[in-house]
Amino acid sequence: MEVLGAARPTRVRPPVHKMMKGGFSVKKRLLPFLLALAMVFSLAVPAFAAAPEADGIVVLYTNDVHCTSDDGMTYAAIAGYKAEMEAQYGADNVTLVDNGDAIQGGVLGALSQGGWIVDIMNQVGYDLAIPGNHEFDFRMDTFLDIVENQADYTYLSCNFMDLETDTTVLEPYTIVSYGDVQVAYVGITTPETLSKSAPSYFQDDEGNYIYGFCEGNNGQELYDQVQETVDTARAEGADYVVALAHLGMDGQSSPWMSTEVIENTTGIDVMLDGHSHTVVPTQTVENADGEDVLLSQTGTKAESIGKLVIGADGTMTTELVPLADVDTETEAYAAAQTYIEGIQAEYAEMAEEVVATSNVDLTVNNPVTGNRAVRSAETNLGDLCADAYRIVLGADIGWVNGGGVRANIAAGDITYGEIIEVHPFGNLACLVEVSGQQILDALELGAMYVGEAENGGFLQVSGLTYTIDADIPTSVVLDDAGNFVEISGARRVSDVQVLDSETGEYVDIDPEATYTLASHNYMLKDGGDGYAMFGEDNIKILQDEVMVDNEVLIRYIQDELGGVIGDEYANPYGQGRITIVNEPADTLYNDVTTSNWYYEAVEYVTENGIMQGVGGGNFDPKGTTTRGAFMTMLARYAGVDTSGSSPWYQAGMDWAVEEGVSDGSNPYGGVTRVQVVAMMWRFLGAHEYEADLSRFSDVDEIPGWSGAREAIEWAVDAGVMQGSDGQLNPNGIATRAEIAQLMMKFCESIKG
Repeated sequence: MEVLGAARPTRVRPPVHKMMKGGFSVKKRLLPFLLALAMVFSLAVPAFAAAPEADGIVVLYTNDVHCTSDDGMTYAAIAGYKAEMEAQYGADNVTLVDNGDAIQGGVLGALSQGGWIVDIMNQVGYDLAIPGNHEFDFRMDTFLDIVENQADYTYLSCNFMDLETDTTVLEPYTIVSYGDVQVAYVGITTPETLSKSAPSYFQDDEGNYIYGFCEGNNGQELYDQVQETVDTARAEGADYVVALAHLGMDGQSSPWMSTEVIENTTGIDVMLDGHSHTVVPTQTVENADGEDVLLSQTGTKAESIGKLVIGADGTMTTELVPLADVDTETEAYAAAQTYIEGIQAEYAEMAEEVVATSNVDLTVNNPVTGNRAVRSAETNLGDLCADAYRIVLGADIGWVNGGGVRANIAAGDITYGEIIEVHPFGNLACLVEVSGQQILDALELGAMYVGEAENGGFLQVSGLTYTIDADIPTSVVLDDAGNFVEISGARRVSDVQVLDSETGEYVDIDPEATYTLASHNYMLKDGGDGYAMFGEDNIKILQDEVMVDNEVLIRYIQDELGGVIGDEYANPYGQGRITIVNEPADTLYNDVTTSNWYYEAVEYVTENGIMQGVGGGNFDPKGTTTRGAFMTMLARYAGVDTSGSSPWYQAGMDWAVEEGVSDGSNPYGGVTRVQVVAMMWRFLGAHEYEADLSRFSDVDEIPGWSGAREAIEWAVDAGVMQGSDGQLNPNGIATRAEIAQLMMKFCESIKG
């Protein structure tokens, strides 16, 4: 695989470094290097490379790995699968890329400021990567050191700008030659980075922005920069353009969603996305010329690896391959495993130390659905973390952003590593003095997306109670970078009360009074998540960066709770500090009204106890669910008591396996439409049905695994699955609204 020097569009400076496979200096971390060296001498080297078994180009892709869920070991499976693809297609025809948010989110990243993850990615053989918003969480100098001195792969981003020189900080794109075929890879980083990471990381000492992400003009600046880069790559001779993006598909990311960038540009063939943790095996989106562009995203935590194949005839396909299915007996897997185990040994003693005990499960999820709730509603773990800030620092009010509470804590012993998983960012605790009005404005900002979408800036609070009226449209005004400007109309937040520490009673907040507020530097000093009403010029700092966030949590549990988290935190929905008002009486949920096509289905599954809301008065009809959640739904329909199950899906999964409804694999993976009807079909006893599927244009997309087509035929014949616009969309991840509709039709088919 040859990497060609890329001509650069306007506003592009010379690259930080060139990608030269095998051409970088040896890393400075001694143990991983020695282990890798040992593997070189221990592995047999074949005398001749095997001939490729297939034609074409393969691009393997990951996104939002966040250090993985298994302390990095999943990377061994990535190495193994890459080697498998190289054996099939030839090493020069396989490229491995990452679409952002790789180095942060777990113990490995937190203890090494991302360095250990970079080491592992080097070992696995990544070729290209782009910075997601969390690549900057360890500050700009750390990320630039990773780019220049640590990574053996090339970082790309066409819209990460040095505003002082009006050029790109990184290479905007690179062209890789696969024989006679040239593929351009264009990097795109979400402009949300300016608020999703700390704004101060992109500013000089005087608070002026010196870095940007083409965030202006309601999305047009980003569209123009991407278009300019794509046009330049095409002019250089690129046959295909693959966008490596960290943009996402959540509504809160508009106008910078991946779909919006595609719709407002031309020339991109495939966009491999990240940021929203969405599971999208394959999807087509029309570009500005009405041409189809492939879009795919793998979810999060490396449950699967994406595979893009560009065939010799120019056809393109994307799919997601579960990493749990990768052969673990290969030399490539063993080499990576040995390397990762060497790194794990360096932190294991610290991470495995027991620091506390919990009598209750502490969660960031809705316990019924398993969906993440901490970014849109109160949870018991959110209460605990906010209490830690308030009590340890002696403040009137404590809070933490929902996006900063990252992992559950199960009842039982709690290790240091588990505490780091909850607070992996290494933020530093601060105590400041602010006005009541600043508190009110901040609560309004945190509540702006309630009832509509998740928000990493949603506040988990201590020393406060308040009500959010989701019926009132948000009147928060943000600037182009996503930072708070003002409140322009009616407020959603009301009945705000502050705990009086002397009386133990809650009293109405006084906008003119001053209060002490405890949180971390990301929000209070750096204005992270858009909290521009704070920042060093707008607060009085009383205690400045006194300890790391995870140490605050440990100290609170050990010193204030005696090392044991008790029943006061037992309710997974929290202690009732935040009340979210529902929609009017004629509305089933905040986000489900009588005008929605799925209203009847949602009403049916709710009234029959098959599905429930996700918290905060919402159903989340456009959201997705997991295989574990759907097994639980079927189990409830079958009369199984799934309450109190730990983890939440265990009882439903055990039932599904015992009844032959599912093999129980990948409970956290997104469930597709064909998987939904296949589990229904097996539940009924796998009866044979014959249905004419010829009216559906995508019947060839029904997967070939046993029972898939039979289940589809049964579902069509029984009226359970009707399709839309002449398509079945069998491999599409089912939305919650679609699942409600399928479940209602399923139940009706049985009764009828």
